[in-house]
Amino acid sequence: MAQLFFKYGAMNSGKTIEILKVAHNYEEQNKPVVLMTSGLDNREAVGVVSSRIGLKREAIPIFTETDVYERIEQLTPKPYCILLDEAQFLEKHHVEAFARIVDELDIPVMAFGLKNDFRNELFEGSKYLLLYADKIEEIKTICWFCHRKASMNLRILDGKPIYTGEQIQIGGNESYFPVCRKHYINPPL
Repeated sequence: MAQLFFKYGAMNSGKTIEILKVAHNYEEQNKPVVLMTSGLDNREAVGVVSSRIGLKREAIPIFTETDVYERIEQLTPKPYCILLDEAQFLEKHHVEAFARIVDELDIPVMAFGLKNDFRNELFEGSKYLLLYADKIEEIKTICWFCHRKASMNLRILDGKPIYTGEQIQIGGNESYFPVCRKHYINPPL
């Protein structure tokens, strides 16, 4: 029986490398997978899943108007698994479509993404994945400033923490640090 998985973690927790590892493991056994990612993520290029350690693969980009259910339903042969990067950027209708893919097409979906933004608010995609997922798992990493577990994402601008602004700003280590609660509230910058 297929399930909808949501694997979340702070920035730099290894979510993308985990997706690439899972894809490799399936494909090594001649079991095709489908990689998908948000069309908003253009750090490497639109439709590319790219890890900080240099591994990358092309993926199907998801935009507001993308009908992910129809896209997967039309595939022949059916994939053994759907792997989804940057799941926090999904909209409610996308999450519902992935739940239908699991329930009606019996294809497992593994979604990876951030849970909360730099304001410590849930992303829309994360909110609905937390509600709809059959299994939820945290991928852990350590705080940029200490040895504690990072559970928040600190946005940085010109060396100073930022707590207000647009929810979505695509960036990496130049813009965000994974931090513990203590260093989210009082970063040593």
